[in-house]
Formats: sequence, C-alpha cells, structure tokens
Amino acid sequence: MSESLPKPKRSLAGIAGIVAVATLISKVFGLVRQQAIAAAFGVGAVIDAYNYAYVIPGFLFILLGGINGPFHSAIVSALAKHDKSQGASLVETITTLVGIILLFVTCALIIFADPMIDLVAPGLTRTSEGLEIRSIAIQQFRIMAPMALLSGLIGIGFGTLNAADMYWLPSISPLFSSVAVIGGLAIFALQFGDKITQPKYALLGGLVLAWGTLAGAAMQWFIQVVAQWRSGLGSLRWRFDLKQPGIRDVMKVMLPATLSSGMLQINVYTDLFFASYIPQAAAAMGYAGLLVMTPLGIISNVILVPFLPIFSRLAQPNNWPELKQRIRQSLILTALTMLPLSALMVTLALPIVRVVYERVAFKASASEFVAPVLMAYGIGMFVYLGRDVVVRIFYALGDGETPFRISIINIFLNGLLDFLLVKPFGAVGLVLATVGVNLISMVMLLWLLDRKLNGLPWRNWTLPFFGLTAGSSLTGFVALATLKGCQIVLGTEGLLIQLVQLTVASLAGLVVFVVFIIHMNLPEFDLFVGRLRSRFKG
Repeated sequence: MSESLPKPKRSLAGIAGIVAVATLISKVFGLVRQQAIAAAFGVGAVIDAYNYAYVIPGFLFILLGGINGPFHSAIVSALAKHDKSQGASLVETITTLVGIILLFVTCALIIFADPMIDLVAPGLTRTSEGLEIRSIAIQQFRIMAPMALLSGLIGIGFGTLNAADMYWLPSISPLFSSVAVIGGLAIFALQFGDKITQPKYALLGGLVLAWGTLAGAAMQWFIQVVAQWRSGLGSLRWRFDLKQPGIRDVMKVMLPATLSSGMLQINVYTDLFFASYIPQAAAAMGYAGLLVMTPLGIISNVILVPFLPIFSRLAQPNNWPELKQRIRQSLILTALTMLPLSALMVTLALPIVRVVYERVAFKASASEFVAPVLMAYGIGMFVYLGRDVVVRIFYALGDGETPFRISIINIFLNGLLDFLLVKPFGAVGLVLATVGVNLISMVMLLWLLDRKLNGLPWRNWTLPFFGLTAGSSLTGFVALATLKGCQIVLGTEGLLIQLVQLTVASLAGLVVFVVFIIHMNLPEFDLFVGRLRSRFKG
C-alpha cells in the first residue's frame, strides 16, 4: 500500500479552532432559523407536519451528509491510507455509484410519499387535526425528497475536503441551509405580515419552509463541489473505476457504517412513531432537540473532525499505545465540555426555552411544554457524544461491523423503553428512552474496544471522569441557586430580564466548574488552555 496522505499541515488545536469557529457560526444561524420557525408556527399543525415530513429526508441528510457520518468517515479513512494521486478517481467513482443509487431512492420517496408519512406517523389518521397535519406533511415530504440525493453528495464532499486539509468550508457550509430557510420565511412574513399565524396562510408557510429546506441543501452541495474541483479531488465526471484498491477500503467502512448509523436514526423514527399519538410532542422534541444539538454539534465537530484522521493513522497494533492516549484525550475532552453543559441544560431549561423561542406564535404555555423535554435531552449529552467518539474509533480500526451489531440491539431496546416510558412520562419518556439506549451502547462499545485493543487503562481513566461529574453537579447547583436569587430580585417577566438572569446563572456555574477543574490538574485541560492562549497571542 502506498504511503498515506501527509500528516495535516495544521496542528490538532489549529484544526479544532477552525472547526469550532466555523461550526459555531453555522450553529448560530441554525438556531436563528429555528427561532424564525417557532415565531411563525409555534407548536401548531404546520411545525408538527414538518417534523414528520422531515424524518426520512432529514434521516438521510444526517446519516449520509453529516460531518462525522459514515460517508464522511469512510472517505477520510480511505484517502488517509492511499496516495493523493488516486484521490480524484476514487472520489469520482464513489460519487457516481452513490449518485445513481440515491437518484432511484429520491424517485421512490416522491412516488410513495403517502404511505411513507403513514409509516412515520400512524397516529395522525385517528383525529381530524391529525389528518390535517398528515396532508401538510405529505406535500412537504415530496418537496424535500431530493435531499436524499444531495445528502450523499454532501457527505462525500465533507470527507474529501477534510482529507485535503480543508476544514473551514465543510464546517460552515450548513449555514447556507439555514440562510435559505430564514430568507424564505422572511419573504413570506413581509408578504403577509400578521396573517402568517392564520391557518390559511400557515399552510402556505409550511410549503415555503419545505422549499427553503431543499434550496439550502442544494446550496450546501454546490459550494462544496466547487471547492472539490479547485482542490483537484474530483469533479462531476462519471467514473466506474471499480478495480482501484481504494474502493474496497471505502466500502469496507461505508456500508456497515451506513447501516450502523441508520440503525441509530431508526431510533428517531421509533420515537416519532410513539410521538404521533401525543399532540404537539413532535414539535416539542424538535425544538428541544435543536437546543441540545447546537452545542453538541459544535463540540462533536471540534473533537471528532481533528481526531478521526489521527485514529486512522494509529490503527496498526504497533501504534496502539499512542492510540489509547488519544482515546483518553478525546473522551476527557468530551466529558470536559458536555458534562457542565448538560448540568446547565437541566437546571436552566425553562429560561433557556423562554429566551430562545418565546415570541409571536410561541407562547408561555409552549415553553412550559418544551422545557421538561429539554431537561431530558440535557441528561444524555455526554453519552450521546461519547458513543459517537467510540464508534469512530472502531471505524478508524476498519471495523464497521461491531457498531452495526450494537445498533441492531439498540433498535429493539429503544422500542421497548419507548413502550414502557411513553405512558407514564409522555414525550419526556421518549427522550429518556434514547438516553438509556445511548448509555448502554457506549458501555458495550467501550467493553468491546477494551478487548480489541488488548486492554484499556481503566484505573487511570476512572478518577478524572468521577471528578468531572462531581464538578458538573456543583455547576448545576450553583447555576440554579443563582437563577432563583436573580428571579427574587428582578422577577421573571421580560426578555431582557430573562436574558440577564440566564447569563448570570450560566456564568456563575461555569466559573465554579473552571475553578474545580483547575484543582484537578487535568493535562487535557492544561493543554487545551495553553493552545488557546498561544493562538490568541499569535
């Protein structure tokens, strides 16, 4: 095998910094997009319909087109192990094969839109309100169906550009999706003004929302493909060079990884299946999920994007001692970021929802409904990202079968937990079921990774995680106490007052966490802070 691609020109901290800034900008626009949707539609029929209509196109978009998804992981792993001169041929061949398959998938989605919506949300056929939601969802589904094709092309683009040491554009490109939706809703609002909350115009707004989502995906792909051409790593040329060795490496990771990730998304479908029997549950889960996925997406990209090529280069047994150090580093960084954020999400859920969403059609009653769902999501932030980190280690080792097998088990486990928890806890129970599945999945994967790498130094790893958990618990307690004090002094009404209270409470909690972590003397924290200082000074 030829020498792998050269080591990145940028340091790990440099890559993480680029990804962090770009992803932050992209996620901020994503949050603004969700705020615009909330203001226009609240938790009514249109947004419920959109959440059901987006399940399958969004499933494919996240599964195939997301950073750290199977297409991205497979392309990065393959290009890291093969000579760069083979890159264009490899990318063009994979793009051709994937494009043909997903074109047929797109056509099938358009033709079978009705039964697809019934499969996703069978509970909609039970009431007149549900039938209205179903009708809107079918129209939105057909509009967004071409995202199936675009998703695969975007995922390949992500991996190709990262392999070419280009991190800014892939990380910021989701911004274009948000801009398209925000622009479409802004034009819609300017055209119809206050009428947008009326049922007649809300339906039209739902179609605008679907078209904006599709347009954003198309813009995201186009921006990437131009960058690919300029980097010399493939164009839109049709190619069927199936004999090159890189094809086998890509398929070895891509197929099981796609199936494994697909199993995880089936859990999302399972949740929405049960949610279709609970009014407004899909909307609440969508709004709360975005608030959690915004920081999760940023930290996920910062951790996984720089580490994935490193994991791949350390896959040989003689490099396993260093690989184990990198695994510890990635997991400690995950806990260092996710655990305190999780504590803040749980303790400050209601003010977070009120500050972010509560305006125009999104009323105080909607905030009360969404906040408990956000608390449930917040509990599982660490295990969600931690599981993703461990899965990518298996991919880097060329093992996509193990995560796939675990995912199959998780499908049945998620369905069982949904069934057991939905009746006593409603939408919150569906989220808690997902948290439980992610926790069990992460534990199983770590146990199997321990066996695969001939043992992991658990004794040296356990104490830092206990310390970070304790520090995060203290963070949540201080934040909640600070919030209650601010509410006694300032009251609870008014956006500015709520924003001040949320900011003060969050900062108080985070300051306590930082002081706590400094006394733990974690090398990962010291290294992270030192590199941040050097970057700002430079």
